Amino acid sequence: MLITVPMEPRAGERLVAATPRTVAALVRLGYDVAVQSGAGAAANLPDEAYVAAGARICDRADAWSGDVVTAVNAPGEDELALMKKGAILVASLAPHSQADRLPTYAAHGITALSLDAVPRISRAQSLDVLSSMSNVAGYRAVIEAAEAYGGMFAGQVTAAGKTPPATVFVIGGGVAGLAAIGAAVSLGAQVRAFDVRPEAAEQIESMGATFVSLPAAQQEVSSDGYASELTEAQERLTQELYAAEAAGADVIITTALVRGQAPTTITADAVAGMRAGSVIVDLAASGGGNCELTVPGDRVVTEGGVTIVGWTDLPGRMPQHSSQLLGTNIVNLLALLTPAKDGSPVLDLDDVVLRGMTVAHDGDVLWPPPPIQVSARPAAAPAVENAGAVPAEPAPASAARTPASSTTRRTWLMGIGAGALAIALAFSSAAFLAMFTVFVLSVVIGYYVISNVSHSLHTPLMSQTNAISGIILVGALLQLGSSNTVVTVLAFVAAAVASINVFGGFLVTYRMLGMFQKGA
Repeated sequence: MLITVPMEPRAGERLVAATPRTVAALVRLGYDVAVQSGAGAAANLPDEAYVAAGARICDRADAWSGDVVTAVNAPGEDELALMKKGAILVASLAPHSQADRLPTYAAHGITALSLDAVPRISRAQSLDVLSSMSNVAGYRAVIEAAEAYGGMFAGQVTAAGKTPPATVFVIGGGVAGLAAIGAAVSLGAQVRAFDVRPEAAEQIESMGATFVSLPAAQQEVSSDGYASELTEAQERLTQELYAAEAAGADVIITTALVRGQAPTTITADAVAGMRAGSVIVDLAASGGGNCELTVPGDRVVTEGGVTIVGWTDLPGRMPQHSSQLLGTNIVNLLALLTPAKDGSPVLDLDDVVLRGMTVAHDGDVLWPPPPIQVSARPAAAPAVENAGAVPAEPAPASAARTPASSTTRRTWLMGIGAGALAIALAFSSAAFLAMFTVFVLSVVIGYYVISNVSHSLHTPLMSQTNAISGIILVGALLQLGSSNTVVTVLAFVAAAVASINVFGGFLVTYRMLGMFQKGA
């Protein structure tokens, strides 16, 4: 079947739904690929590169008449008129905010898959365009802030004196927020961040930022992966927090966008309390803006000298990498649709990922999809509706074990084990006691050392444990020539396990370091 990649009709759009690298991946899935002439020009991707990757160049009419049409944004009426009945449309269709457009796709007989409706579950992360574009937007937001800010992000020490680092406050610890934190920290800024989700604290701190705690406003994640709405009291507390942080910040980056809508986080009064020369970059400008004074698509300067950046095309300002990430998301979706790799897509609506993305099919609108449980927290027990109901029969004795009885049993077992160990040590030689003491101390010290290491350092720490495994390997090799069969067997097992640990550990470390290298 034919996959086509049209040029985006939206004025100023620089992204394209496929790059030469992703075209080659689509060809390997068994598809024929056609790209509209000039579709990748704004991203510096010439037609010749697409041809070299296995695609053919076509005109606009052909680009919208493929069996599978992949685009960045939702097509207009003119483009829909060129699509054939039964075709599959893959694009960001914004079903949350533009649900009125969905019957149009159904009326044209199109199977519409919305890239921005991917369920927020682990298995669907490789398809999640919102995450990919949010990552780019968070990074670009810091670049925009650095350009608009009148000072340096990193503190400097010179012969003429020293300058303090910039203070950056990031609202939101999602993909965009973490990307912004990482970029700002790498530039040397002092970064503070807040998120209403309690699980975001560890992620924020792992990126090198300070988490601003407000326990009274912490929220659980809702069934669709977003934070729940704040109560009136919680919203008041967060507004006070934002105003206090804004007064001391040089740069504020806001990222709160829930289902296409932007809640207000920075009020006009909070902006008035900021220092002249401060900068606000509003990543939620496309949803109206988190700042009350944001003008979507524009950059304004308030009377107090605060610059508010409301660009809505931040991913498009880095078109090469954004197009590559978007194209990779589409390839992953087509791989899911084409399990046989024979170029024939199969829409399995029993798959929660595909069902969640499908907004129209066979003339029907399929939005919204059934809810998906994304939280690892077990569901709460249902409330008792009838207080006068007959109580259930008592559980069997074997099932009535309480935590207290289990604790008592463990205590007895530990006591018996400790007593047996004490008796064994009482009849052991002095040499064995010395070695056993070293062993116990090593276990205790190792536990406390490892448990206090930051999660971000666990992979580098693996290289140090490889050195320890190397010592074990040397010791095992020295014992392989022992005349005692038991010692020889144990030495062989120790050598084998240590070898696996050494080579496996270095392989994992090498792959992790490769993620931070250019071109990896």
